[in-house]
Amino acid sequence: MIKAGYKKIFTGAFTLFGLPVLLLSVFLLTQSACQTGMRAHFLQSEEVQYIPSEFDDASPNRSQFGITARGPCYDYNSYLPDTSHLDHTPVKYVRVNFHWMQPIDAVVDFPEEKVRTFSKGLIKAANYALENNKSMWLPHNNDTPTLPIRFQYVLSPQPEDPSDDGIYFHFDDLQYFYVAKGKDRNLYDREVIDKYGAQLDTVLNIFFMPHHPDSIRSKTYAAVGTGVALGNAIKLAGMDFNGDFWAYRGVFNHEVGHIYGLGHTWAYNDGCEDTPRHKQNCWNRSQPGCDTITSNNVMDYNAMQLAWTPCQIGKVQQKMADERANVRQLLVPNWCRLDENKTIEIRDTSSWEGAKDLEGNLYIAAGGQLRLRCRLSIPPNGKITVEPGGTLILDEAQLHNACGQEWQGIEILEKDGEKGRVQILRASSFENMKNEVKLTGSN
Repeated sequence: MIKAGYKKIFTGAFTLFGLPVLLLSVFLLTQSACQTGMRAHFLQSEEVQYIPSEFDDASPNRSQFGITARGPCYDYNSYLPDTSHLDHTPVKYVRVNFHWMQPIDAVVDFPEEKVRTFSKGLIKAANYALENNKSMWLPHNNDTPTLPIRFQYVLSPQPEDPSDDGIYFHFDDLQYFYVAKGKDRNLYDREVIDKYGAQLDTVLNIFFMPHHPDSIRSKTYAAVGTGVALGNAIKLAGMDFNGDFWAYRGVFNHEVGHIYGLGHTWAYNDGCEDTPRHKQNCWNRSQPGCDTITSNNVMDYNAMQLAWTPCQIGKVQQKMADERANVRQLLVPNWCRLDENKTIEIRDTSSWEGAKDLEGNLYIAAGGQLRLRCRLSIPPNGKITVEPGGTLILDEAQLHNACGQEWQGIEILEKDGEKGRVQILRASSFENMKNEVKLTGSN
């Protein structure tokens, strides 16, 4: 067989012995595949091997950095990106749209095109920060790993409106302003969201609101860049679209961190041992006495907000994989369609402890072993293939399609009497599988 995603060996329009090389290369590739002599069939019930769990040398409740009584699905460590196999953690895309609030008298000369450019620049800056995670400054001289964050933002207009670009302008004297403190504070009020929100069930709505003029006139009111996360929406204030959009990437990512379950780090127990508490006295390193006590963590208040710890990344990825979480609906469901160019091939020994949503097929090559210990979604019409000498181990695994659609099943390749192996260590399940397998054994 020819595995999906393999590139052609030859390209070009020149000829060889009178034949186009492109056609000749396809012929040779096909011949090579036939000569492997492998036969393929979908897994049958009698082929499943049941392994008594007492023969396993690992605790069923282990995690990468500790023990959890609830199993690996509920441990954020199970969702840390594997830097040796980044393709095992597909990049997730958070759908966003932007709402710019202004008073009615601003409708005449509000620079909409300039604001559109600023908006797209802000997404670019926030995505760049997510692509380039920075090492933690605290504690001083720490060795906290700097891992890839593995999510991005995508501007999401309403699909039924070809003129919609996902950036909206609203002129409303009663709803345009943001008040962070005082008796008239409205930062937690959802009225503006309920009135102007678009696709609130699937898109994270970002509202850009000026500080109220009365607040700005007060000597005690800090009219700085700030925000609040409200489930499926965020309010941001103090964003100067005449300024540099790069300056606001930190507060943007900070509020999205709240959306996906992260808390402030400096004075509270945020559930992460790698986010140290501190006095939050320093805004940046250039302040006197602040060179070794300034934070750059995304969930602190500081000038940078560019560092995400492994715990924070794991918690966000865990929330994104949780089918019960409302904020999972804000993601582009790329796992709902099969992209064969994103086929994952296993050639070594791997264990997937947390839930995953694949976007391509899964191929376990000879010598490869994959242990599944949580939920695994295979795309519609996708399949798992196991070569002779390859092993798939199911350990309290749930194999399904997260979109409720049908996937093909587990393809077993066989050659010279040897075939791919599927073993069950602890009770597992198959759902939405076209080539159904009844699990009748006991372990």
